[in-house]
Amino acid sequence: QVDLVESGGGLVQAEDSLSLSCSVSGVPFKSVGLAWFRQAPGKEREFVAASAHFGGVTWYHNSVKGRFTISRDNTKNTAFLQMSSLKPDDTAVYYCKAIMGRSAYWGQGTQVTVSA
Repeated sequence: QVDLVESGGGLVQAEDSLSLSCSVSGVPFKSVGLAWFRQAPGKEREFVAASAHFGGVTWYHNSVKGRFTISRDNTKNTAFLQMSSLKPDDTAVYYCKAIMGRSAYWGQGTQVTVSA
């Protein structure tokens, strides 16, 4: 069974920082691509950042470039999303996604709320 468990969400003020974690089990962690998505109330789920399983390659949505950093610790089977200079528009439920071949797995999400 594949499990992804996000943690680290909360209520912060604008310009604060917050770090999310995603603990992954049930798949060979070094072989999976990892991504963070978010979904704000009334909006579609959108891509935030991704990390390839090889070579430290990462991608970011333009709206978070320079503010968010995705990373992974292959010794702890954990992915991270370090968020800084948070804005009220970053308020959403943040989801972790693991991709291996044609299979994809999602976590349950963690709420991030940024007050003005």
